[in-house]
Amino acid sequence: MNVKVNNSIVYVFGALGGLLFGYDTGVISGAILFIQKQMNLDSWQQGWVVSAVLLGAILGAAIIGPMSDRYGRKRLILISAIIFFFGALGSAFSPKLGILIISRIVLGIAVGSSSALIPTYLAELSPAKKRGSMSSLFQLMVMSGILLAYITNYSFSNLYSGWRLMLGFAAVPSAILFLGALLLPESPRFLVKTGRHDEARHILEQMNKHNEGAVNNELAQIKKQAEIKSGGIKELFGESVHPALIIGLGLAIFQQIMGCNTVLYYAPTILTQVGFGVQAALLAHIGIGIFNVIVTAIAVVIMDKIDRKKMLIYGAIGMGASLLVMSFSMKFSTGSSIASIICVIALTIYIAFFSATWGPVMWVMIGEVFPLNIRGLGNSFSSVINWSANMIVSLTFPTLLNHFGTGSLFIGYGVICFLSIWFVHYKVFETRNRSLEEIEATLRNRAGKNVKQDLPINV
Repeated sequence: MNVKVNNSIVYVFGALGGLLFGYDTGVISGAILFIQKQMNLDSWQQGWVVSAVLLGAILGAAIIGPMSDRYGRKRLILISAIIFFFGALGSAFSPKLGILIISRIVLGIAVGSSSALIPTYLAELSPAKKRGSMSSLFQLMVMSGILLAYITNYSFSNLYSGWRLMLGFAAVPSAILFLGALLLPESPRFLVKTGRHDEARHILEQMNKHNEGAVNNELAQIKKQAEIKSGGIKELFGESVHPALIIGLGLAIFQQIMGCNTVLYYAPTILTQVGFGVQAALLAHIGIGIFNVIVTAIAVVIMDKIDRKKMLIYGAIGMGASLLVMSFSMKFSTGSSIASIICVIALTIYIAFFSATWGPVMWVMIGEVFPLNIRGLGNSFSSVINWSANMIVSLTFPTLLNHFGTGSLFIGYGVICFLSIWFVHYKVFETRNRSLEEIEATLRNRAGKNVKQDLPINV
């Protein structure tokens, strides 16, 4: 039976998993200041509390892609909401370190699931001309979730066990996500794959505002691609998918080793090291979060007006320059209020560039570049690599910070930002304003040929 599809509900609740993603990864930045003291954690244990959610995310991202190809996107969003709910409550009521780590691993399964599932879901439901903006709503929700986490951290910072409320508050949006997901339609591409063509047409008509020409064209392309048998690991690593795989893995790795999440997870720790008190650091963190959301909202608006490659290149330049300025100001921050202020400004600019470019563009592109018959698997594989890199960087950061100091460590992250420019220029092809089926046809037609002959390399 066909039901009415509300575009706003699709985009808001479809992306709401991003809010939980952001909250559950961002809340630990403030909570760890109090967990560390109450549980008397060393730097390695501190790294595990922060990174446990990332280990779970690796598992979630690995599992969800193949499952979503088999059981559908909507059903897996509902399951992720349930896991979010119980993971949040388990973290809040953990009596000791081991249970806290296990609870955050469970929570991470939902985080990883949403990262692999939601960009694909939004990309498959969005018209080509709006796909970048709609898919980047996921990143806007991520940043909104991070801001909500910063506000919660500050609100509960005066309570002895405030960190439990910080971690447990995520159960509220988890319940909202579950209820909202009940109203979501299934992906029309999944419906076509499972032979439910009438339902797919109904959804496409409403998502395309009853533009019959656009619906007929898109449905014909989807049917043609759906006739290709669902693939596995062999197809993922096949020759025709190589360009997509290189893009997915390269962007996933670079997004993390640029140091973005060390800044998001450990910003209050960094601010306290350059002279801020705990309360001042958490309050400054809220200011950074507000600016972050504003910049991400701007990115959503311009996503389909500027080429993806240009956004990645300009973003890397801005991030690298900001990290170098921040590194040098950190070296002179002791006893210098001016250097501390410069550090905060550079930190804010760095996060802004990330939020406007690499944050949303990476997730948009991995939802675009893989063929339909392995899209869930390809998105899942890229997400696993992204979360693995995230975990390695985040787990080692406290130890590296103690060894090298903030000034020297962030110079290394800055250099990596500039290296990413080479990768984007030579290895990434443009996807803006191209339908998913057009991108897939290009990938499949280039088997045995040089990538440059088939794929437009726009700078």
